Amino acid sequence: MQFYKYHGLGNDYIVIDPAETTGPPTESQIRLICHPHFGIGSDGILLGPLESDEADYGLRIFNPDGSEAEKSGNGLRIFSRYLWDKNRVTTKPFTIYTAGGVVESRVHTGGKIITVQMGRVSFNSQDIPVNGPSREVTNETIDMDGEMLTFCAATVGNPHCVILREKALAREAKEWGPHIEIDPRFPNKTNVQFLEILDPANIRIEIWERGAGYTLASGSSSSAAAAVARRLGLCGPQLTVHMPGGTIEIRISDDFHITMTGPVVRIAEGTIDPETFSQVLPA
Repeated sequence: MQFYKYHGLGNDYIVIDPAETTGPPTESQIRLICHPHFGIGSDGILLGPLESDEADYGLRIFNPDGSEAEKSGNGLRIFSRYLWDKNRVTTKPFTIYTAGGVVESRVHTGGKIITVQMGRVSFNSQDIPVNGPSREVTNETIDMDGEMLTFCAATVGNPHCVILREKALAREAKEWGPHIEIDPRFPNKTNVQFLEILDPANIRIEIWERGAGYTLASGSSSSAAAAVARRLGLCGPQLTVHMPGGTIEIRISDDFHITMTGPVVRIAEGTIDPETFSQVLPA
Protein backbone atom coordinates (compact mmCIF):
# COMPACT_ATOMS: atom_id res chain seq x y z
CA MET A 1 0.00 0.00 0.00
CA GLN A 2 1.52 3.32 -1.12
CA PHE A 3 1.39 6.23 1.33
CA TYR A 4 2.26 9.93 1.47
CA LYS A 5 2.81 11.65 4.82
CA TYR A 6 2.45 15.35 5.55
CA HIS A 7 1.90 17.55 8.58
CA GLY A 8 0.12 20.83 9.21
CA LEU A 9 1.64 22.43 12.32
CA GLY A 10 2.47 19.04 13.81
CA ASN A 11 -0.97 17.55 13.01
CA ASP A 12 0.14 14.74 10.69
CA TYR A 13 -1.90 12.80 8.16
CA ILE A 14 -1.22 9.97 5.75
CA VAL A 15 -2.69 10.26 2.27
CA ILE A 16 -3.73 7.02 0.56
CA ASP A 17 -4.77 7.26 -3.07
CA PRO A 18 -7.50 4.68 -3.84
CA ALA A 19 -6.06 4.34 -7.35
CA GLU A 20 -2.94 2.84 -5.74
CA THR A 21 -4.75 0.31 -3.50
CA THR A 22 -7.08 -2.64 -3.98
CA GLY A 23 -9.70 -1.07 -1.70
CA PRO A 24 -10.15 1.36 1.20
CA PRO A 25 -8.30 0.45 4.41
CA THR A 26 -10.31 -1.40 7.04
CA GLU A 27 -10.78 -0.10 10.59
CA SER A 28 -8.09 -2.47 11.90
CA GLN A 29 -5.70 -1.42 9.12
CA ILE A 30 -6.28 2.25 9.92
CA ARG A 31 -5.54 1.64 13.59
CA LEU A 32 -2.31 -0.18 12.70
CA ILE A 33 -1.13 2.40 10.16
CA CYS A 34 -1.74 5.30 12.58
CA HIS A 35 -0.13 3.59 15.59
CA PRO A 36 3.20 5.31 16.42
CA HIS A 37 4.98 2.05 17.34
CA PHE A 38 3.28 -0.74 15.39
CA GLY A 39 2.72 1.33 12.24
CA ILE A 40 3.87 4.54 10.60
CA GLY A 41 2.22 6.85 13.12
CA SER A 42 -0.34 9.48 12.20
CA ASP A 43 -3.20 11.64 13.48
CA GLY A 44 -5.39 10.24 10.72
CA ILE A 45 -5.74 8.97 7.17
CA LEU A 46 -6.95 10.87 4.11
CA LEU A 47 -8.44 8.63 1.43
CA GLY A 48 -8.56 10.41 -1.90
CA PRO A 49 -9.00 11.67 -4.46
CA LEU A 50 -12.42 10.10 -4.88
CA GLU A 51 -14.99 10.77 -7.58
CA SER A 52 -17.62 13.32 -6.61
CA ASP A 53 -20.71 14.72 -8.31
CA GLU A 54 -20.62 17.74 -5.99
CA ALA A 55 -16.99 18.88 -6.21
CA ASP A 56 -13.78 18.56 -8.20
CA TYR A 57 -12.47 15.94 -5.78
CA GLY A 58 -13.92 13.73 -3.05
CA LEU A 59 -12.19 12.97 0.26
CA ARG A 60 -12.82 10.61 3.19
CA ILE A 61 -11.12 11.35 6.53
CA PHE A 62 -10.40 8.69 9.15
CA ASN A 63 -9.34 9.11 12.79
CA PRO A 64 -6.61 6.90 14.35
CA ASP A 65 -9.28 4.83 16.12
CA GLY A 66 -10.78 3.89 12.75
CA SER A 67 -13.83 6.16 12.99
CA GLU A 68 -14.65 8.52 10.14
CA ALA A 69 -14.52 12.29 10.57
CA GLU A 70 -16.75 14.74 8.72
CA LYS A 71 -14.12 17.42 8.16
CA SER A 72 -10.54 18.38 9.06
CA GLY A 73 -8.99 21.76 8.35
CA ASN A 74 -5.41 20.50 8.48
CA GLY A 75 -6.47 17.39 6.57
CA LEU A 76 -7.96 19.54 3.81
CA ARG A 77 -4.81 21.63 3.54
CA ILE A 78 -2.69 18.47 3.46
CA PHE A 79 -4.89 16.87 0.80
CA SER A 80 -4.67 20.09 -1.23
CA ARG A 81 -0.88 19.99 -1.00
CA TYR A 82 -0.93 16.33 -2.12
CA LEU A 83 -2.99 17.28 -5.18
CA TRP A 84 -0.50 20.07 -5.90
CA ASP A 85 2.46 17.70 -5.57
CA LYS A 86 0.76 15.31 -8.03
CA ASN A 87 0.17 18.20 -10.50
CA ARG A 88 -3.61 17.75 -10.25
CA VAL A 89 -4.21 21.39 -9.24
CA THR A 90 -2.64 24.79 -9.84
CA THR A 91 -2.98 28.04 -7.92
CA LYS A 92 -6.58 28.35 -9.15
CA PRO A 93 -9.32 27.54 -6.58
CA PHE A 94 -10.83 24.05 -6.62
CA THR A 95 -13.48 22.24 -4.57
CA ILE A 96 -13.34 19.20 -2.28
CA TYR A 97 -16.29 17.16 -1.08
CA THR A 98 -16.21 15.87 2.52
CA ALA A 99 -18.87 14.32 4.72
CA GLY A 100 -19.01 17.74 6.44
CA GLY A 101 -19.75 19.61 3.21
CA VAL A 102 -18.00 21.03 0.16
CA VAL A 103 -15.09 23.42 0.68
CA GLU A 104 -13.08 25.59 -1.69
CA SER A 105 -9.30 25.36 -1.50
CA ARG A 106 -6.46 27.30 -3.07
CA VAL A 107 -2.76 26.46 -3.03
CA HIS A 108 -0.49 29.48 -3.02
CA THR A 109 2.59 29.70 -5.22
CA GLY A 110 5.20 27.18 -4.07
CA GLY A 111 2.65 24.82 -2.55
CA LYS A 112 3.55 25.33 1.11
CA ILE A 113 0.68 27.65 2.12
CA ILE A 114 -2.97 26.74 1.52
CA THR A 115 -6.20 28.69 2.03
CA VAL A 116 -9.45 26.80 2.62
CA GLN A 117 -12.97 28.23 2.71
CA MET A 118 -14.18 26.08 5.62
CA GLY A 119 -17.86 26.94 5.39
CA ARG A 120 -20.27 28.62 7.78
CA VAL A 121 -20.14 28.04 11.53
CA SER A 122 -23.44 27.30 13.25
CA PHE A 123 -24.06 27.52 16.99
CA ASN A 124 -27.51 25.88 16.73
CA SER A 125 -27.95 22.78 18.87
CA GLN A 126 -29.72 20.84 16.12
CA ASP A 127 -26.94 21.49 13.61
CA ILE A 128 -24.05 20.53 15.91
CA PRO A 129 -25.81 18.42 17.42
CA VAL A 130 -26.30 18.95 21.16
CA ASN A 131 -29.13 17.28 23.07
CA GLY A 132 -31.97 19.31 24.53
CA PRO A 133 -34.26 22.01 23.14
CA SER A 134 -33.37 23.85 19.95
CA ARG A 135 -31.14 26.77 20.93
CA GLU A 136 -27.91 28.60 20.33
CA VAL A 137 -25.39 26.80 22.56
CA THR A 138 -23.45 29.65 24.21
CA ASN A 139 -22.28 30.13 27.78
CA GLU A 140 -23.62 26.83 29.09
CA THR A 141 -21.92 24.84 31.84
CA ILE A 142 -20.50 21.37 32.24
CA ASP A 143 -19.34 19.84 35.53
CA MET A 144 -15.83 18.40 35.52
CA ASP A 145 -14.81 16.90 38.85
CA GLY A 146 -16.79 19.54 40.72
CA GLU A 147 -15.50 22.44 38.63
CA MET A 148 -18.13 24.16 36.51
CA LEU A 149 -16.73 24.92 33.04
CA THR A 150 -18.35 27.45 30.72
CA PHE A 151 -18.62 26.26 27.13
CA CYS A 152 -20.05 27.11 23.75
CA ALA A 153 -20.76 24.54 21.05
CA ALA A 154 -20.41 25.00 17.30
CA THR A 155 -20.15 23.12 14.05
CA VAL A 156 -18.18 23.89 10.92
CA GLY A 157 -19.23 20.54 9.45
CA ASN A 158 -18.05 18.65 12.54
CA PRO A 159 -18.94 19.17 16.23
CA HIS A 160 -16.92 21.29 18.65
CA CYS A 161 -17.15 22.17 22.35
CA VAL A 162 -15.18 25.33 23.18
CA ILE A 163 -14.26 25.77 26.86
CA LEU A 164 -13.45 29.32 27.93
CA ARG A 165 -10.42 29.51 30.26
CA GLU A 166 -8.13 32.22 31.62
CA LYS A 167 -5.23 30.03 30.48
CA ALA A 168 -5.38 27.27 27.87
CA LEU A 169 -3.53 24.36 29.46
CA ALA A 170 -2.42 21.11 27.85
CA ARG A 171 -2.96 19.38 31.19
CA GLU A 172 -6.65 20.27 31.21
CA ALA A 173 -7.09 19.21 27.57
CA LYS A 174 -5.57 15.81 28.32
CA GLU A 175 -7.45 15.36 31.62
CA TRP A 176 -10.90 16.68 30.77
CA GLY A 177 -10.94 16.33 26.97
CA PRO A 178 -11.64 12.58 26.84
CA HIS A 179 -14.57 12.94 29.25
CA ILE A 180 -16.12 15.89 27.42
CA GLU A 181 -15.67 14.14 24.06
CA ILE A 182 -18.10 11.39 25.10
CA ASP A 183 -20.43 13.46 27.30
CA PRO A 184 -24.04 12.30 26.66
CA ARG A 185 -25.15 15.78 25.64
CA PHE A 186 -23.10 15.32 22.43
CA PRO A 187 -24.77 12.42 20.57
CA ASN A 188 -22.05 12.30 17.88
CA LYS A 189 -19.29 12.91 20.44
CA THR A 190 -17.34 16.18 20.07
CA ASN A 191 -13.98 17.79 19.53
CA VAL A 192 -12.90 19.91 22.49
CA GLN A 193 -10.96 23.18 22.59
CA PHE A 194 -9.72 25.05 25.65
CA LEU A 195 -9.77 28.71 24.62
CA GLU A 196 -7.67 31.58 25.96
CA ILE A 197 -8.19 35.13 24.69
CA LEU A 198 -4.82 36.85 24.28
CA ASP A 199 -6.09 40.08 22.68
CA PRO A 200 -8.73 41.06 20.09
CA ALA A 201 -6.59 39.62 17.27
CA ASN A 202 -5.02 36.59 18.95
CA ILE A 203 -6.31 33.49 20.75
CA ARG A 204 -4.62 30.37 22.10
CA ILE A 205 -6.18 26.90 22.17
CA GLU A 206 -5.35 23.45 23.49
CA ILE A 207 -7.09 20.64 21.64
CA TRP A 208 -8.58 17.24 22.33
CA GLU A 209 -9.74 15.73 19.03
CA ARG A 210 -12.59 13.27 18.80
CA GLY A 211 -11.21 9.86 17.83
CA ALA A 212 -7.60 11.07 17.95
CA GLY A 213 -6.82 12.51 21.40
CA TYR A 214 -4.49 15.35 22.33
CA THR A 215 -3.44 17.17 19.17
CA LEU A 216 -0.80 19.82 18.46
CA ALA A 217 -2.97 21.71 15.97
CA SER A 218 -6.34 21.55 14.23
CA GLY A 219 -7.81 23.64 11.46
CA SER A 220 -11.47 22.93 12.25
CA SER A 221 -10.79 23.50 15.97
CA SER A 222 -9.16 26.83 15.13
CA SER A 223 -12.18 27.77 13.02
CA ALA A 224 -14.68 26.85 15.75
CA ALA A 225 -12.75 28.52 18.58
CA ALA A 226 -12.23 31.70 16.55
CA ALA A 227 -15.93 31.79 15.66
CA VAL A 228 -16.90 31.41 19.33
CA ALA A 229 -14.53 34.21 20.35
CA ARG A 230 -16.06 36.40 17.65
CA ARG A 231 -19.65 35.45 18.55
CA LEU A 232 -19.05 36.41 22.20
CA GLY A 233 -17.61 39.76 21.15
CA LEU A 234 -14.16 38.94 22.53
CA CYS A 235 -12.25 39.21 19.24
CA GLY A 236 -12.42 40.82 15.83
CA PRO A 237 -13.01 39.23 12.42
CA GLN A 238 -9.33 38.48 11.70
CA LEU A 239 -7.52 36.26 14.17
CA THR A 240 -4.26 34.43 14.63
CA VAL A 241 -4.88 31.13 16.42
CA HIS A 242 -1.91 29.98 18.51
CA MET A 243 -1.50 26.24 19.16
CA PRO A 244 1.37 24.07 20.41
CA GLY A 245 2.23 23.22 16.78
CA GLY A 246 2.14 26.79 15.46
CA THR A 247 -0.34 29.38 14.17
CA ILE A 248 -3.21 29.50 11.69
CA GLU A 249 -4.80 32.64 10.28
CA ILE A 250 -8.60 32.78 10.47
CA ARG A 251 -10.91 35.33 8.83
CA ILE A 252 -14.58 35.41 9.89
CA SER A 253 -17.23 37.05 7.73
CA ASP A 254 -20.27 38.81 9.16
CA ASP A 255 -22.35 35.65 8.61
CA PHE A 256 -19.63 33.47 10.18
CA HIS A 257 -18.15 31.93 7.06
CA ILE A 258 -14.57 30.91 7.85
CA THR A 259 -11.46 31.37 5.72
CA MET A 260 -8.42 29.47 7.04
CA THR A 261 -4.82 29.90 5.87
CA GLY A 262 -1.90 27.81 7.09
CA PRO A 263 1.19 25.81 6.13
CA VAL A 264 1.77 22.20 5.11
CA VAL A 265 5.06 20.27 5.14
CA ARG A 266 5.71 17.11 3.13
CA ILE A 267 7.40 14.45 5.28
CA ALA A 268 7.76 11.22 3.33
CA GLU A 269 6.30 8.75 0.90
CA GLY A 270 6.74 5.00 0.68
CA THR A 271 5.13 1.58 0.78
CA ILE A 272 3.43 -0.05 3.76
CA ASP A 273 4.57 -3.67 3.91
CA PRO A 274 1.73 -6.24 4.01
CA GLU A 275 3.34 -7.71 7.12
CA THR A 276 2.13 -4.62 9.00
CA PHE A 277 -1.44 -5.89 8.78
CA SER A 278 -0.64 -9.32 10.21
CA GLN A 279 -0.22 -7.75 13.66
CA VAL A 280 -2.79 -7.53 16.41
CA LEU A 281 -2.63 -4.38 18.51
CA PRO A 282 -2.42 -4.94 22.27
CA ALA A 283 -5.48 -3.90 24.25
